[in-house]
Amino acid sequence: MSAALVLPRIAGYDFEVGADLGNPAERAQLSSAAIRAFLNIARKWKLNEEQSRALLGGLASSTYHAWRLNPKRSLDQDTLTRISLLIGIYKALNIYFGKPWADRWITLENRGPLFAGRTPVAFMMQRGQPGMVEVRRMLDTWRGGR
Repeated sequence: MSAALVLPRIAGYDFEVGADLGNPAERAQLSSAAIRAFLNIARKWKLNEEQSRALLGGLASSTYHAWRLNPKRSLDQDTLTRISLLIGIYKALNIYFGKPWADRWITLENRGPLFAGRTPVAFMMQRGQPGMVEVRRMLDTWRGGR
């Protein structure tokens, strides 16, 4: 007999269904929290502006600074997906390594076959969203997730 997963009830959000990032209203609802989460992760990982903007798909410097001053924006589907992947990577690192390695790992050179001496952040900057997916899958496998 298996135990059923009981999901929390939060007004306005249905956990039974994933976010519809094609819906502008849903993107607008998620965007401010996503921006704040990304900025916090970038700070904890000690990413510079160039790294941060590259992970977001080559975001303009003026847009990045506008986000920092006022995160109340509506993001496009690609940017929300990138931030979601980075949140998942952050979570997986904290589950697998714990502090302080979770925040350092992303900027350390890595001899693993995926990175070939590069840092994970450099790998993701070069490969873009597909690289983020690869890192996320690898970390989820390490921590026993699916």
